[in-house]
Amino acid sequence: MSGPLLTPDHELSRALVRSVPDAVTERLADLGNIPVALPVLLLAMAHARRRGARRGVLAAASAMALVPALVVPFKEWTARPGPLEPWAAGYFPSGHTATAFVAYGCAALLVRPYARRKWRTAATAAALVLTGATAVGLVLRGFHWPLDVVASLLMCTPLLLAVRSSCRSSRRSSSRTPRSRTGPS
Repeated sequence: MSGPLLTPDHELSRALVRSVPDAVTERLADLGNIPVALPVLLLAMAHARRRGARRGVLAAASAMALVPALVVPFKEWTARPGPLEPWAAGYFPSGHTATAFVAYGCAALLVRPYARRKWRTAATAAALVLTGATAVGLVLRGFHWPLDVVASLLMCTPLLLAVRSSCRSSRRSSSRTPRSRTGPS
């Protein structure tokens, strides 16, 4: 493999890998595991569904389902070795980063319309911090090259933009829907 970005990618990785204890970086990397990230998204989906955001929930579920459909073919096509396992292949792009970005990002997008202003900001910040922590953990531990992580973020950004659009249109359409009155007219 060659290319203008690979040399800086490898040099940056060599400077960063194992610069933080493995116990810390493994915990950070684990934030991108399905058993960790998916329950967060499922809770947000349940909350949004209860509030009537069917379109947003469906978009978030679809985005999460598309993550492996996007990531796996690229891993097979590139067959890029890992920083600490040059004999293994399938490191580009990072599936853990993609999972974290989509799960936490969609969760934030789903709860934002129903939260107070400061909590909207907190939800967005939490999604960014959790995704960033996952990415940093993966690179520092040596599970992925920096470009693997960046590629996942770039690949999944359109998914989050589609979910954001669905959440906005869902919110607008529900605000136009007349509510039935329970009191006297």
